Amino acid sequence: MKKIGLLGGMSWESTALYYSLLNELVRERLGGYHSARCVVSSVDFAQVEEMQRAGDWDAAGQLLAAEARLLESAGAELLVLCTNTMHKVADRIEEATTVPFVHLADVTGRAVLAAGLESVAFLGTGFSMRESFHTDRIARHGLDVTVPDQEQQQVVHEVIYGELVHGVVRDESRAAYQRIIDSLVERGAQGVILGCTEIELLIGPADCPVQVFPTTRLHAEAAVDLAFAD
Repeated sequence: MKKIGLLGGMSWESTALYYSLLNELVRERLGGYHSARCVVSSVDFAQVEEMQRAGDWDAAGQLLAAEARLLESAGAELLVLCTNTMHKVADRIEEATTVPFVHLADVTGRAVLAAGLESVAFLGTGFSMRESFHTDRIARHGLDVTVPDQEQQQVVHEVIYGELVHGVVRDESRAAYQRIIDSLVERGAQGVILGCTEIELLIGPADCPVQVFPTTRLHAEAAVDLAFAD
Protein backbone atom coordinates (compact mmCIF):
# COMPACT_ATOMS: atom_id res chain seq x y z
CA MET A 1 0.00 0.00 0.00
CA LYS A 2 1.42 3.36 -1.06
CA LYS A 3 1.50 6.31 1.33
CA ILE A 4 -1.16 8.92 0.48
CA GLY A 5 -0.31 12.59 0.88
CA LEU A 6 -3.30 14.70 1.89
CA LEU A 7 -3.09 18.43 1.24
CA GLY A 8 -5.87 19.69 3.46
CA GLY A 9 -7.20 22.25 5.88
CA MET A 10 -9.54 23.89 3.33
CA SER A 11 -11.61 23.43 5.48
CA TRP A 12 -10.49 21.03 8.21
CA GLU A 13 -14.03 19.55 8.26
CA SER A 14 -13.41 18.55 4.65
CA THR A 15 -10.04 17.01 5.46
CA ALA A 16 -11.51 15.07 8.37
CA LEU A 17 -14.03 13.53 5.99
CA TYR A 18 -11.25 12.55 3.58
CA TYR A 19 -9.24 10.96 6.38
CA SER A 20 -12.25 9.03 7.64
CA LEU A 21 -13.19 7.76 4.17
CA LEU A 22 -9.65 6.66 3.30
CA ASN A 23 -9.36 4.61 6.46
CA GLU A 24 -12.82 3.09 6.05
CA LEU A 25 -12.04 2.10 2.46
CA VAL A 26 -8.74 0.47 3.39
CA ARG A 27 -10.38 -1.43 6.24
CA GLU A 28 -13.07 -2.66 3.84
CA ARG A 29 -10.35 -4.04 1.56
CA LEU A 30 -8.02 -5.56 4.12
CA GLY A 31 -10.12 -6.05 7.24
CA GLY A 32 -8.74 -6.50 10.73
CA TYR A 33 -6.75 -3.60 12.14
CA HIS A 34 -5.70 -2.20 8.77
CA SER A 35 -5.84 1.53 8.09
CA ALA A 36 -4.60 3.89 5.39
CA ARG A 37 -0.96 4.96 5.22
CA CYS A 38 -1.27 8.75 5.16
CA VAL A 39 0.71 11.90 5.71
CA VAL A 40 -1.29 15.11 6.13
CA SER A 41 -0.43 18.76 5.65
CA SER A 42 -3.24 20.96 6.96
CA VAL A 43 -2.94 24.63 6.07
CA ASP A 44 -4.60 27.55 7.88
CA PHE A 45 -7.82 28.06 5.93
CA ALA A 46 -8.09 31.69 7.05
CA GLN A 47 -4.93 32.45 5.06
CA VAL A 48 -6.21 30.63 1.97
CA GLU A 49 -9.69 32.18 2.21
CA GLU A 50 -8.12 35.64 2.30
CA MET A 51 -6.17 34.82 -0.87
CA GLN A 52 -9.38 33.58 -2.50
CA ARG A 53 -11.27 36.79 -1.70
CA ALA A 54 -8.36 38.91 -2.92
CA GLY A 55 -8.09 36.88 -6.12
CA ASP A 56 -4.44 36.20 -5.29
CA TRP A 57 -4.36 32.75 -6.84
CA ASP A 58 -0.64 33.03 -7.55
CA ALA A 59 0.11 33.25 -3.82
CA ALA A 60 -2.31 30.41 -3.13
CA GLY A 61 -0.60 28.29 -5.76
CA GLN A 62 2.81 28.99 -4.26
CA LEU A 63 1.56 28.08 -0.80
CA LEU A 64 0.02 24.78 -1.83
CA ALA A 65 2.95 23.86 -4.07
CA ALA A 66 5.29 24.34 -1.12
CA GLU A 67 3.07 22.20 1.12
CA ALA A 68 2.90 19.52 -1.57
CA ARG A 69 6.70 19.40 -1.74
CA LEU A 70 6.75 18.89 2.03
CA LEU A 71 4.34 15.98 1.69
CA GLU A 72 6.53 14.38 -0.97
CA SER A 73 9.63 14.84 1.17
CA ALA A 74 7.72 13.18 4.03
CA GLY A 75 7.27 10.07 1.91
CA ALA A 76 3.97 10.64 0.11
CA GLU A 77 3.78 8.42 -2.98
CA LEU A 78 0.65 10.08 -4.39
CA LEU A 79 -1.09 13.38 -3.68
CA VAL A 80 -4.70 14.27 -2.96
CA LEU A 81 -5.80 17.92 -2.76
CA CYS A 82 -8.70 17.78 -0.30
CA THR A 83 -10.78 20.56 -1.86
CA ASN A 84 -12.55 21.18 -5.16
CA THR A 85 -12.03 24.93 -5.34
CA MET A 86 -8.27 24.90 -4.94
CA HIS A 87 -7.94 22.64 -7.97
CA LYS A 88 -7.80 26.02 -9.69
CA VAL A 89 -4.07 25.89 -8.84
CA ALA A 90 -3.63 22.14 -9.34
CA ASP A 91 -1.13 22.72 -12.12
CA ARG A 92 1.17 24.50 -9.67
CA ILE A 93 1.12 21.46 -7.41
CA GLU A 94 1.77 19.06 -10.27
CA GLU A 95 4.68 21.17 -11.51
CA ALA A 96 6.24 21.25 -8.01
CA THR A 97 6.14 17.50 -7.36
CA THR A 98 7.09 14.22 -9.02
CA VAL A 99 4.57 11.78 -7.55
CA PRO A 100 1.12 11.13 -9.10
CA PHE A 101 -1.53 13.78 -8.46
CA VAL A 102 -5.12 12.48 -8.30
CA HIS A 103 -7.10 15.21 -10.09
CA LEU A 104 -10.62 15.46 -8.73
CA ALA A 105 -12.25 16.68 -11.95
CA ASP A 106 -11.01 13.65 -13.89
CA VAL A 107 -12.16 11.29 -11.15
CA THR A 108 -15.60 12.92 -11.23
CA GLY A 109 -15.91 12.93 -15.01
CA ARG A 110 -15.08 9.24 -15.22
CA ALA A 111 -17.67 8.43 -12.53
CA VAL A 112 -20.44 10.30 -14.36
CA LEU A 113 -19.56 8.55 -17.63
CA ALA A 114 -19.52 5.16 -15.90
CA ALA A 115 -23.06 5.86 -14.69
CA GLY A 116 -24.16 6.30 -18.30
CA LEU A 117 -25.15 9.96 -17.98
CA GLU A 118 -24.60 12.71 -20.51
CA SER A 119 -25.75 15.83 -18.65
CA VAL A 120 -24.92 16.72 -15.07
CA ALA A 121 -25.32 19.71 -12.75
CA PHE A 122 -22.43 21.07 -10.71
CA LEU A 123 -22.74 22.62 -7.25
CA GLY A 124 -19.69 24.13 -5.58
CA THR A 125 -18.24 27.35 -4.25
CA GLY A 126 -18.82 30.56 -6.15
CA PHE A 127 -15.27 30.36 -7.44
CA SER A 128 -15.73 26.96 -9.05
CA MET A 129 -19.23 27.71 -10.38
CA ARG A 130 -18.39 31.14 -11.85
CA GLU A 131 -15.11 30.04 -13.38
CA SER A 132 -14.61 27.07 -15.66
CA PHE A 133 -11.35 25.54 -14.38
CA HIS A 134 -13.24 22.60 -12.86
CA THR A 135 -16.37 22.27 -14.98
CA ASP A 136 -14.45 22.51 -18.26
CA ARG A 137 -12.17 19.67 -17.21
CA ILE A 138 -15.20 17.55 -16.31
CA ALA A 139 -16.80 18.47 -19.65
CA ARG A 140 -13.71 17.19 -21.48
CA HIS A 141 -14.97 13.71 -20.70
CA GLY A 142 -17.80 14.31 -23.17
CA LEU A 143 -20.31 15.65 -20.66
CA ASP A 144 -22.71 18.59 -20.62
CA VAL A 145 -22.15 20.41 -17.31
CA THR A 146 -24.75 22.88 -16.00
CA VAL A 147 -24.31 25.32 -13.10
CA PRO A 148 -26.95 27.27 -11.13
CA ASP A 149 -27.89 30.79 -12.18
CA GLN A 150 -26.19 33.76 -10.52
CA GLU A 151 -28.72 34.17 -7.70
CA GLN A 152 -28.65 30.46 -6.93
CA GLN A 153 -24.85 30.44 -6.98
CA GLN A 154 -24.86 33.08 -4.26
CA VAL A 155 -27.11 30.91 -2.07
CA VAL A 156 -24.94 27.82 -2.57
CA HIS A 157 -21.74 29.76 -1.86
CA GLU A 158 -23.05 31.55 1.24
CA VAL A 159 -24.22 28.30 2.81
CA ILE A 160 -20.79 26.74 2.26
CA TYR A 161 -18.76 29.63 3.70
CA GLY A 162 -21.28 30.89 6.23
CA GLU A 163 -22.35 27.53 7.65
CA LEU A 164 -20.81 24.30 6.40
CA VAL A 165 -17.12 25.20 6.78
CA HIS A 166 -17.98 25.99 10.41
CA GLY A 167 -19.70 22.62 10.88
CA VAL A 168 -23.19 24.17 10.88
CA VAL A 169 -25.85 22.07 9.11
CA ARG A 170 -29.33 23.59 8.84
CA ASP A 171 -32.54 22.03 7.52
CA GLU A 172 -33.46 25.37 5.93
CA SER A 173 -30.26 25.34 3.90
CA ARG A 174 -30.87 21.76 2.81
CA ALA A 175 -34.32 22.78 1.56
CA ALA A 176 -32.80 25.72 -0.34
CA TYR A 177 -30.29 23.40 -2.00
CA GLN A 178 -33.05 20.97 -2.90
CA ARG A 179 -35.00 23.72 -4.65
CA ILE A 180 -31.90 24.65 -6.64
CA ILE A 181 -31.26 21.03 -7.56
CA ASP A 182 -34.88 20.61 -8.69
CA SER A 183 -34.51 23.61 -11.00
CA LEU A 184 -31.32 22.17 -12.50
CA VAL A 185 -33.05 18.84 -13.12
CA GLU A 186 -35.83 20.75 -14.89
CA ARG A 187 -33.11 22.24 -17.11
CA GLY A 188 -32.06 18.73 -18.12
CA ALA A 189 -29.50 17.60 -15.55
CA GLN A 190 -29.53 13.80 -15.19
CA GLY A 191 -27.31 13.87 -12.11
CA VAL A 192 -25.79 16.27 -9.58
CA ILE A 193 -22.11 16.67 -8.75
CA LEU A 194 -21.54 17.77 -5.17
CA GLY A 195 -18.49 19.77 -6.17
CA CYS A 196 -17.49 20.98 -2.73
CA THR A 197 -16.61 18.59 0.06
CA GLU A 198 -18.64 20.42 2.67
CA ILE A 199 -21.83 20.07 0.61
CA GLU A 200 -21.70 16.36 1.43
CA LEU A 201 -22.36 17.31 5.05
CA LEU A 202 -25.71 18.74 3.92
CA ILE A 203 -26.90 16.82 0.85
CA GLY A 204 -27.00 13.08 0.19
CA PRO A 205 -28.68 10.70 -2.28
CA ALA A 206 -31.95 10.76 -0.32
CA ASP A 207 -32.18 14.52 -0.82
CA CYS A 208 -32.08 14.47 -4.63
CA PRO A 209 -34.43 13.27 -7.38
CA VAL A 210 -31.48 12.18 -9.55
CA GLN A 211 -28.17 10.41 -9.03
CA VAL A 212 -25.69 12.21 -6.78
CA PHE A 213 -21.93 12.22 -7.30
CA PRO A 214 -20.19 12.93 -3.98
CA THR A 215 -16.76 14.11 -5.10
CA THR A 216 -15.06 13.48 -1.75
CA ARG A 217 -15.96 9.81 -1.70
CA LEU A 218 -15.11 9.42 -5.38
CA HIS A 219 -11.75 11.12 -4.80
CA ALA A 220 -10.99 8.94 -1.78
CA GLU A 221 -11.89 5.77 -3.70
CA ALA A 222 -9.61 6.76 -6.57
CA ALA A 223 -6.76 7.48 -4.15
CA VAL A 224 -7.13 4.09 -2.49
CA ASP A 225 -7.25 2.36 -5.88
CA LEU A 226 -3.99 4.05 -6.80
CA ALA A 227 -2.45 3.26 -3.41
CA PHE A 228 -3.06 -0.44 -4.03
CA ALA A 229 -2.06 -0.42 -7.69
CA ASP A 230 1.19 -2.11 -8.70
